[in-house]
Amino acid sequence: MKHWIQAARLRTLPLSVSGIIVGSMYALRPTDAIETPTDVFSWRLFAFAILTTLGLQILSNFANDYGDGMKGTDNADRVGPQRAIQSGVITPKAMKRAIIITSILTLISAILLIYFAFGETNLGYSLFYLVLGILAIASAIRYTVGNTAYGYRGFGDLFVFVFFGLVSTLGVNFLYSKEIELLLILPATAIGLLSVGVLNLNNMRDEASDRKSNKNTIVVKIGGEKAKKYHYLLIVSAMVSVLIFAILSEYRLDQYLFLLAFIPLIKHLNTVYKNQKSRDLDPELKKIALSTFALSILLALCMISLIPDLIVNLFFGGR
Repeated sequence: MKHWIQAARLRTLPLSVSGIIVGSMYALRPTDAIETPTDVFSWRLFAFAILTTLGLQILSNFANDYGDGMKGTDNADRVGPQRAIQSGVITPKAMKRAIIITSILTLISAILLIYFAFGETNLGYSLFYLVLGILAIASAIRYTVGNTAYGYRGFGDLFVFVFFGLVSTLGVNFLYSKEIELLLILPATAIGLLSVGVLNLNNMRDEASDRKSNKNTIVVKIGGEKAKKYHYLLIVSAMVSVLIFAILSEYRLDQYLFLLAFIPLIKHLNTVYKNQKSRDLDPELKKIALSTFALSILLALCMISLIPDLIVNLFFGGR
């Protein structure tokens, strides 16, 4: 059990649900006209959205372990922690079986999520989300598995941005509201860029071993120094996107407490700027992933005005 928990890579799970949290809490926010939450939010939808997303992330981690293990990418040159197949604690056959089981369970969860969102009506929406779910499962597997794995051709960044950012945030919000919230594109973009930042940092750490294994990530293609500049662009653009969202949403001053999550991100950028050895980037993976999760939590709480209310009750006795 310990080895399967390690293969699931628990530290990646908070990042995977960041978009779900923001998209869901946006559906729960007070409307412009009244100071009460919208009536479209559902805790049941929220629970199954989280469950489905966690399933996709665990599936992706299992498939990544299997694909890189079978291709020999996870070898002695790799800087990060040893993977399950690489170390021999889980056999390729067992991992393949786990991928199939996780795919089935995730698809079941996705189908239930779709049914709870649309019921027996809106057949078009249901079919669209079903196709989207199947594509997400296939994409999670094909990242490193197979001869045409797109993670080995530099398309991993695009996949992460689309599914972790746009699909996760906008897609889950549509399940509640049945509308496309254009303003939500900004925080969706921010979460997508930060998620790409985690992948880029991972690829910067593994540049040498990936190059030897012909895993042509963007870092391998453009080189370490340009990858740093690319990383700065990802993180700074994410922070700017959230700020623009808050300004356009006409947030009060007390609703800008999400800026606290910018502090570790800025410190992270400084660490990357000073970095000389790729292996020293490994601890930063956890920091940026948790910073993204913290940003999503703080932003979500500001959306539903929970943090401002807590402050008022704390300092002014609810007046």
